[in-house]
Amino acid sequence: MIEYATNGEVRLAYERFGGDGEPLLLIMGLDFQMVWWPDAFIERLVEAGFAVVRFDNRDTGLSTSFAPLERPAPYKALLGGVAPAYTARDMLDDVLAVLDAVGWRSAHVMGGSMGAGLAQALAMEHPDRVRTLVSAVGAPVDVGILRTLRYVRPGVFRTLARIRPGDSDEEQIDALVEIYRAIASPGYPFPEEWAREAARISHARHPRDQATTQRQLAAGRAHRYPSLSTITAPTLVISGRDDPLIRLQAGRDTARRIPGARFVVYPGMGHAIPAELFDEVVGEISRLAAVPT
Repeated sequence: MIEYATNGEVRLAYERFGGDGEPLLLIMGLDFQMVWWPDAFIERLVEAGFAVVRFDNRDTGLSTSFAPLERPAPYKALLGGVAPAYTARDMLDDVLAVLDAVGWRSAHVMGGSMGAGLAQALAMEHPDRVRTLVSAVGAPVDVGILRTLRYVRPGVFRTLARIRPGDSDEEQIDALVEIYRAIASPGYPFPEEWAREAARISHARHPRDQATTQRQLAAGRAHRYPSLSTITAPTLVISGRDDPLIRLQAGRDTARRIPGARFVVYPGMGHAIPAELFDEVVGEISRLAAVPT
């Protein structure tokens, strides 16, 4: 069932799974809706003893959208060529609003990609709200723009630039599948059936606004972060050795700079966790959270 939290004029759609288990909040990445957290992954987490909440970041899915803008290249947004419609501070306040709406004073927090950066920032700026931190397929959020760009594999942007969705619903769904294919795990079979179903649900909820990518990139650029070294929450950093988007060094540097963080690398994994690794990853999260397995 979809519920809503509010942060000022922004409404944030969220869903709950499980009962009275250990609270775990999932934060999605750049320009993806919460439905791209696979239900099968969430089911494993619930079976492991977690109560799970996922939500649509602002500007995605059923959450509040923002006015369209001319679509520059993503690098232009990173380098300051786009005036931010909102900042990462606003997006962190969104996360707090979801936690408050659910009634969780604190929670285990897992973020993927851009969501990993938000999860890191939450652990730095609101340590009382974060029991443990899982940073998956992300990069250190507190480095400057030039260092961030060094973590990115530029080839994937050429692939994404060639994806030009048509006007029909089916063509736009096809484009979402191809975007996911571009960042998926090369060492595992592509989950064609699941990706197409997720794309259909995503498109039906809210057709993709390509400018969201630029607005969310600009939001991250517009915020100053504390140092990762200030994080006190027990931390797990997960990287895919074959991530087409983010270099392995990004995860390695994240773990190195967070005191006591555990770094786990999965060969063959890309910028998303393949179904074949769900049990292993859930086991790692359970051990971090001290949930019996």
